[in-house]
Amino acid sequence: MASDPLIRGFTTNPTLMRKAGVADYKSFAIEALNIVTDRPISFEVFADDFDEMEAQALEISSWGDNVNVKIPITNTKGDSAVPLVGRLSGKGVVVNVTAMFTLDHVRPVIDVLDAETPAILSVFAGRVADSGRDPVPHMKKAVEIAAAKPNAEILWASPRELLNIFQADAVGCHIITVTNDVLKKLSGIGKDLEAFSLETVKMFYDDAAAAGYTIDT
Repeated sequence: MASDPLIRGFTTNPTLMRKAGVADYKSFAIEALNIVTDRPISFEVFADDFDEMEAQALEISSWGDNVNVKIPITNTKGDSAVPLVGRLSGKGVVVNVTAMFTLDHVRPVIDVLDAETPAILSVFAGRVADSGRDPVPHMKKAVEIAAAKPNAEILWASPRELLNIFQADAVGCHIITVTNDVLKKLSGIGKDLEAFSLETVKMFYDDAAAAGYTIDT
């Protein structure tokens, strides 16, 4: 994936790493950083205590100039991580504030960011949509709020479909996380819908034939 020029950066989290069978967090991160040297990679802290989170963030940040440190917007108790985000940003750590859902998450983070330090605000637009809410006006407003800090970028997180790329671009999001299944759909952009329909009909027919389905009449 690092050879794909469309991809401008990488991100992971403890859940994805566990699913991939990663046993040694730092060794995996260093291995990834040896492959990706020219684009940012986000690695997430996993402590629940803010002092320990801060120590992990400073350690993770030291692994490379292209490392962004993911900080969840709260800990598991619901306590805000905004003060920690402000301290880290003030120390020059490029934070990626993650698991953000509401505009009330975005506003205080923007307020505490150091104006000179880049930062990413990952708003989980896909999960907002999963709640039955339209994420487009939500993300547009987040972009407007973030404009107060020009070095802050809004990331459309947890996309569900190819259309999300166009939606994110239309509202001015700076970044979108694109999963492998969505990447595979890029070749379908602008595809003729009549041809697409015929392919779908053929798929149904071929699968029925391959399954050996019959109906006695």
